[in-house]
Amino acid sequence: MSSEKNTAVYHVMEGDKIVIQGAREHNLKNINVELPRNKLVVVSGLSGSGKSSLAFDTLFAEGQRRYMESLSSYARQFLGRMDKPDVDLITGLSPAISIEQKTTHKNPRSTVGTVTEIYDYYRLLFARIGHAHCPVCGREIKEQSVDQIIDTILGWNKGTKLTLLSPIVRGKKGEHVKIIDDAKKSGFTRARIDGLMVELDDSIKLDKQKKHTIEIVVDRIVLKDDIRKRLADSVETALKASNGVITVARRVNKEDAAYAEVCAALDAKGTPYDRDASYIEQEVFFSQKNACPDCGISIPELQPRLFSFNNPFGACPECTGLGEKMEFDKALIMPDSSLSFNEGGLAAYNPDSAWNHSMFTAIAETGGFSLDTPLCDLTKKQSDFLWNGDLEKNMRWVYHKQSGEGQSTYNRPWIGIMADMRRRYAEAWGESGREAMEKYMSHKECAGCHGKRLRAEALCVTVGGKNIWDLTGLSVLDTIGFFEKLSLTETEKKIAAQILKEIKNRLSFLKNVGLEYLTLERSAATLSGGEAQRIRLSTQIGSGLTGVMYILDEPSIGLHQRDNQRLINSLTYLRDLGNTVVVVEHDEQTLRTADWLIDIGPGAGVHGGRIMASGTPEQVMNVKESITGQYLAGKIHMDIPEKRREGNGKFIEIKGVTEHNLKNVSVSIPLGTFTCITGVSGSGKSTLLNDVFYPAASNAIMRTDYPTGGYKKITGLEHIDKVINIDQSPIGR
Repeated sequence: MSSEKNTAVYHVMEGDKIVIQGAREHNLKNINVELPRNKLVVVSGLSGSGKSSLAFDTLFAEGQRRYMESLSSYARQFLGRMDKPDVDLITGLSPAISIEQKTTHKNPRSTVGTVTEIYDYYRLLFARIGHAHCPVCGREIKEQSVDQIIDTILGWNKGTKLTLLSPIVRGKKGEHVKIIDDAKKSGFTRARIDGLMVELDDSIKLDKQKKHTIEIVVDRIVLKDDIRKRLADSVETALKASNGVITVARRVNKEDAAYAEVCAALDAKGTPYDRDASYIEQEVFFSQKNACPDCGISIPELQPRLFSFNNPFGACPECTGLGEKMEFDKALIMPDSSLSFNEGGLAAYNPDSAWNHSMFTAIAETGGFSLDTPLCDLTKKQSDFLWNGDLEKNMRWVYHKQSGEGQSTYNRPWIGIMADMRRRYAEAWGESGREAMEKYMSHKECAGCHGKRLRAEALCVTVGGKNIWDLTGLSVLDTIGFFEKLSLTETEKKIAAQILKEIKNRLSFLKNVGLEYLTLERSAATLSGGEAQRIRLSTQIGSGLTGVMYILDEPSIGLHQRDNQRLINSLTYLRDLGNTVVVVEHDEQTLRTADWLIDIGPGAGVHGGRIMASGTPEQVMNVKESITGQYLAGKIHMDIPEKRREGNGKFIEIKGVTEHNLKNVSVSIPLGTFTCITGVSGSGKSTLLNDVFYPAASNAIMRTDYPTGGYKKITGLEHIDKVINIDQSPIGR
């Protein structure tokens, strides 16, 4: 052991090690320290003592700089110059990866699924084994080759009677004389028209005002051993006549093994049939294309890009894959309905403007109300005219120019406030003009995709009965259960084996870092710093890299003690892959689990920057100068206060909170006290405080316009004059 004043450093005696000499970055006092490679190393100490300066600004910065220096000069010109940290020497360094406690994904298109890359595997899974359905009627659509169709038919019982039908007209109005004549000329003699079998030689007259379905009879076959060639010719003929679609009507006798299965299928669809008959007629549809035989709607080829909301091929065309749109909000245009127009009841229309006053005078006269009437007192008819207009009514108004240079007369219908706001926004001049209008807009769920981001064709493809967005709406824990119970055919299992393995592995990594409550659809921008860091940790575990130095910044932040051991298990797993894991941490359980502990102190700022102890946790406990070691040894402890502040007797109450997972929660917060909101990870703490209470209180007290989560009422805000939100963003960094 070498010692300096207030310092106890235990050298790493054997094995690979990282040696740091003369580190002076920020407040570090020319320190020398050694770290064992491929171990879990925890850097501890008081806040501001220099932990991050050693771990991130020295170790990580030098590791990253050296990696950049190893690249070609051509590659380096695109990466920028990295300054060398203030240190004399570092040896034994590996390529470094930093995982800090910050939310870096502000892009509204980033979700938990895209950040973890699980959604990419979802897209691949649905493209490979997804079952497409018609967006209109819900019928399953299968794309099959001629050989697949023939093999399916030949798999039915020998002796089964079949009628092969080619649907040349499906649900279209008209007499269809030419189509019927062409079928006759092609040699077809019978057809089923609107469900009735007819001879094509007969005089056929159809009502041109009604929709008709015409299916020509291509062949009648009884299944037997030597029927394949005839069946193949007939199937190809039927497919060619109807542009790739064929209907096969088969007779299933009661004694057939398939009888019960066919009955169950008919019951599921609600199709009526005679239960006392000796056989059942079942119709089976086959298609060479992803097209619905009933509705005629085609589904594009199932490719991964179809399921990407960041690709125009798959994104909802209305919201371009965001799931929401900026739309004008009536509540923002009319913040106080107790006011009249003349009193400023419509915030978007200044009543002192000569143009606005002349226009709304005409609107009021046409709508039958006064501009001095409180907006809340308008009748339903008057209010509807004000907001939605009436294109059937022309209104006349005269605009007297404020400059006194004459007047203008207008005679046109009123389109309504909402349409007028959209017009003004479209005609707004420049960025400042649009920003002035956007304060009357709010994010609303897209009416086209209902917040699901994808086009209808992608949402009608299912795996295990769920479409891709339904699957992302499950929590990580529920998703793991879904894939454990997923039933696939042998062919599907072979196709999806590797994809499912990757999905299950990544889901288990998220669970192991305490994030089993997250859903993959959740926007990455809404994650706390701790959640974002643990997601990046799980992603790194999933990458399977070895020989790397990982540096983490307090990964236990925001994690309930119940889930702490799972996080530690993930850190040790990362170490056991063959990596050096350096963690800046205060958590006692993590400190005790460390292979090597570096304690920095003795104080913060200029009073810190020294190595107080470096060694195993047991060695550090024996160093009297190490405050961390003394706490671990039980020689110093925090006393629980015997008395609690009673507060000033006033309360803030928030009632009926329903945002995210909160279930009509009501909370009373005493003023003049230190109040802690606690609960397991994902229970709704941040939702209550950051998404509901803070924005609601700030909007009421400080006249901000933050979007606020769902709640019924807040009382007691008159007792405070300011609200300050201190989030997890590092101060001054």
